[in-house]
Parts: sequence; structure tokens; C-alpha cells
Amino acid sequence: MSALEQAMTDYLDLRHSLGHALADVGRLLPSFVAYLDKRGQSTVTVAATLDWVQTSPGDSVTGGPRRMTAARGFARYLAGIDDSTEVPPLGLIPGRHRWRRPFIYSPNDIEAVMSQARTTIASPLRAATYCTLVGLLAATGLRIGEAIKLDRSDIDWDHAVLLIRESKFGKSRLVPLHASTMQALTEFAVVREQLQPRPKVPSFFVSLTRDRLSYAVVSQTFRQLVDGAGVGAEAPSPPRLHDLRHTFAVQTLLGWYRSAEDVQAKIPALSTYLGHREPSSTYWYLSAAPELLALAAARRDTAWSAARS
Repeated sequence: MSALEQAMTDYLDLRHSLGHALADVGRLLPSFVAYLDKRGQSTVTVAATLDWVQTSPGDSVTGGPRRMTAARGFARYLAGIDDSTEVPPLGLIPGRHRWRRPFIYSPNDIEAVMSQARTTIASPLRAATYCTLVGLLAATGLRIGEAIKLDRSDIDWDHAVLLIRESKFGKSRLVPLHASTMQALTEFAVVREQLQPRPKVPSFFVSLTRDRLSYAVVSQTFRQLVDGAGVGAEAPSPPRLHDLRHTFAVQTLLGWYRSAEDVQAKIPALSTYLGHREPSSTYWYLSAAPELLALAAARRDTAWSAARS
């Protein structure tokens, strides 16, 4: 193992320990380090980085920017232990990120999707599963992976709290539930026990094969339910499963603004509830809905006017 390979291993281990998934970085950096080793270089230089980015086969319009981001992060780490390291400047390979405005479901949209599950899925267990799953995502803003991962023991029935174990950034958190959500989960649990009394896994949601639900099947089924219900038929982009999480966050913020709550003080709590790594990730939702952006701007203008008077 070369010195650069060892440094890369240490860097990836450090990033993993801080909760980063590193899907792109873990895939791209070995190629970058192999390229530097082949050139006989002991550290990162701007010229070598640019050559590697431009000569590597492009997998998409964002491939170059992603490779540069991976290399630049590694270079910043190396610069702390090797003064000869050159960190590529920002903007050397311009990104071409396209922001996709999330679809914000109305209460009627969510009810239409749940009704579609109840009335069109032949299996009573599957119908109850998807109706309850969609309702839970809408009521809590959970990531779909978190909902699928839920075990029966993760629900504290006495205190109305979910335990989300080792989620996106390796963190666990507690998610308090409304009484109506607890009632829906209780009713589903009764149906599940009647129709699938001997599952293979401790999962709260189980499939017809007595196993944990898979993301691929859930995603496909949700797409069929949304299309069948006609939800978002005129939207620029089809509504996604993850947009239920966006909807929860946006509706929560809208409710706070309309009630004249101190939104800035409450955002850290929402960030914790959603399992964001930091509150800055939650501020992104302020631009997700025109009404929310207008309310935030009006609140800011009012504060500025009061400060000047």
C-alpha cells in the first residue's frame, strides 16, 4: 500500500466516523489515488487533479464536478499533513446541478393516495400496509428507509414515541407521535397480526412473503397509487415518495409562520425531529414553496422596519 493509499484509507475512515455515507467519494477516490501513484506523485496537485477529472470517462453531466469534489475534499485533508499539497480552487470545474422543486401534497392529495391503496390493492394486508405507510410518512416526515427499517420494538406505545435507529448519518433519534397517528398504527398492528401472525422478521411493516418491505417494491407501488389517484397529473415533475417528507417540513413551517411563532427559534427542533445533521439543512425548505418564501420575506421585512424605527 502506497503512502497515498494509506492516507486515503485514513481519510475515508475519518469521514465514516463522522457519519458521512460517502457513496461517491468511496467509489471515486481509489481511482484518483491510483492515477496519482501511476504518475509517481506523492501528493495532490492542481494539474494532476484536473488531468484526472478531464480524462476520466464521464458518467453524466455532473460526473466531472463530482470527481472534482471528491478530489478536493481529499486534498484539503492531505494539506493538513503535507505542506506540498495543492488544493484545487472552487469553481475549477463548474457544476451543473439542476434543482428540482419538490411536489407539496395537499391534505386531499394524501387522502386520495391512501384511499387508492384501500380500494385498489387486492390483498387486505398490502392495502392496510400501504395506507398506513403513506399516512405515517405524511404525519412524521420520516425518510422511507427509516419507516421500512422500523421494528415492532421501536414503537413505545405508552409514550407515543418512535425510535429511529442509526439513520442517514449514523444517528438515532426519538420521534414523538400525535394521538391520531398512534391510533392508526394500533389499528394496523391488529390487522397485521390477524393476516400475518408469523413473520420472518421483527419489522413493523411486513410483506406478503413475511419479510421486510423493500424500497424498490414500495417505490413502484407508490408510483402506481399516485398515478391511479391522479395526484400531481399536471405537475412539472411527478410527485415522489420523498416529497411526503418535504411536505411535512413545509407544512410545519407554514403553520408556525401563520401562527406568528418564532420560526428561527423553532427550526433547530424541526431539524432534530427530521434527523438533519445541522439546522442549515432545514432552512432549505424555506425556498420549497412560494407561500413559505413570501411569509419568510414578509417576516424579515417587518423585523427590519421595526429595527429602523
